[in-house]
Amino acid sequence: MYQIVAPQTEQEWEEYYEVRWQVLRAPLQQPRGSEKDEYEQHAWHRVVKDENGKVVGVARLHLVSSDEGQIRYMAVIEQHRRKGLATMMLESLEAIATQEGVERVILNARTSATNFYENLGYEVTGDAPEIFGSIPHVQMCKTLDKIEVIIRNPQWCIDLQNIWHQQIPITQLMGIKVYQYTGSTFETRAALNPNMNLHGTMFAGSIYSLATLTGWGLVHLMMREQDFEGDIMLADANIHYHKPVTELPRSVAHFDNIQGDFAPLTQKQKARITVKVEVLDDTLPVAEFVGQYVVLPKSESKKSK
Repeated sequence: MYQIVAPQTEQEWEEYYEVRWQVLRAPLQQPRGSEKDEYEQHAWHRVVKDENGKVVGVARLHLVSSDEGQIRYMAVIEQHRRKGLATMMLESLEAIATQEGVERVILNARTSATNFYENLGYEVTGDAPEIFGSIPHVQMCKTLDKIEVIIRNPQWCIDLQNIWHQQIPITQLMGIKVYQYTGSTFETRAALNPNMNLHGTMFAGSIYSLATLTGWGLVHLMMREQDFEGDIMLADANIHYHKPVTELPRSVAHFDNIQGDFAPLTQKQKARITVKVEVLDDTLPVAEFVGQYVVLPKSESKKSK
């Protein structure tokens, strides 16, 4: 029985790069180290383990742009080939690309492998550089299906995304995006790689920022739902970290978990809103954030500037 996982332990990483080198570089008389490149720290890595826990297949995905991802270093040990392992790894990495909002995935395939990739939905788009000048390759591309999510008042969500990116530019570098808004639930997501520490997990500060913005965003959308205006500020917050984030950073807040109301704004007074936010690693809860936000009425917020 085979299992696909992200490499975690030092031994798994050693086996991961060893398979890369043995399958992809040693036959071409290339030195150790040639199986790595500058994107290693900013990519999603997958290994296939056999029933004994030995790494027998590897593959990697990194983002070329916000719209395009590239799969590289696909390799399976010879005695484990023709068992569907490459297909399993492709599907796993394509799922990650879809979650990251990528529209298409590209890869450079040996000309002898084009039929395999074409059967999985890839199309040849042109020639690719020959590996070390000896093995012909072609570039292939696959357009990914978009995840269907509920977006209530999509223009509000676009406006919110633009506010973050324009007023807090680092949110764009962190890959923080509005993912879903139903009118009762608000979810944001972040890219893991730009927020990854040296342990291969998400920075605690990035988790805190994601949760803070999710609470802020829910207050913003709730105000629009109730036709209120004001400037939102975080007054105080507490966060409890339970587990590290290693895969898919998600942050979810529900209207049911809001305390306070906006009525004071009608009297030109501050409104105080408390929001509970849950941070998950895919489906696993990893942190709980409680933020206390203050909303200043427009007239007051202008005077304070």
